[in-house]
Amino acid sequence: MKVKAICAAVALVAAGGSYAATQDNYPTKPIRLVVPFTPGGSTDILARLVAKQITDTFGKQCIIDNRPGAGGVIGMEIAARAAPDGYTLVMGHIGTLAVNPALYSKLSYDPVNDFQPITLVAMIPNMLSVNPKVPAKSVKEIIALAQAKPGSVNYGSGGNGSAAHLATEYFGLMTKTDLVHIPYKGTAPAVTDVIAGNISMILTGVPPQLSFVKAGRLRPIAVATAKRLPMFLDVPTIGETVKGYEATQWYGILAPVKVPKPYIEKLNTAIVKALHSSDAKALLSAEAAEPVGNSPDEFGRFIKSEMARWAPVVKQSGAKAE
Repeated sequence: MKVKAICAAVALVAAGGSYAATQDNYPTKPIRLVVPFTPGGSTDILARLVAKQITDTFGKQCIIDNRPGAGGVIGMEIAARAAPDGYTLVMGHIGTLAVNPALYSKLSYDPVNDFQPITLVAMIPNMLSVNPKVPAKSVKEIIALAQAKPGSVNYGSGGNGSAAHLATEYFGLMTKTDLVHIPYKGTAPAVTDVIAGNISMILTGVPPQLSFVKAGRLRPIAVATAKRLPMFLDVPTIGETVKGYEATQWYGILAPVKVPKPYIEKLNTAIVKALHSSDAKALLSAEAAEPVGNSPDEFGRFIKSEMARWAPVVKQSGAKAE
């Protein structure tokens, strides 16, 4: 009996030592970062910045895996069902984490119970832009155009339940305008169709619009932040015309719920440190993004508060997933 007990104790110590060594060495192979939207949108742009920081920090490649579709549902479900070994992460955002629970009657993932928050990465301002041929150069004129011919002004988004979808529904609700939603499989194709003149406008994050605004292929009408943006001081806020309107996108990194806590802590420390570096701040600033970087618990509480905030907006707008 004594021999068996000693052997069992040795085995337990060895197993514990092996587990500790695994924790200390993590990561030992490439990490997959699932992006639930197409390349070129705000989620993808931010994810690539984070992936580079993870790669540089750990010396193991962080690979972007774009899985678009159904307002981010497909990518989020893939991440939720992935092995909880720390080698699959997901870039969530306001749409997939705060809006979808209210938008879908049966959601295939649970933002709170299927994931462990790692950190809130950044806040990104939304901007309302139109094709230069649209006969409206201000928020007031957009509203007048939509009210004069209900259903004549359409807008694009990255899909049902996307941040752009709800931000624009919120705008329509507050301005009592009938705007027609055209969902796309990602932000980039929606922006492309505004440029092509196939749809009238888009109210989405600044990053995927930035180069086209600078090139004169999109006309910025207003930003959806509380204050004007430093890089667009001549562009008014929507709130200057529609009192109380504000809609900012946010993005964060999560992992499957059963990933070991030490891995979560290690990822949090590395990503937060990277977000506060001068290089990351410069990269994010160039995209009009404000870096955050907080604790897993803080990010978790933020997600719950945003779910509570957007649920009544979804209900009042009548927006539904198709």
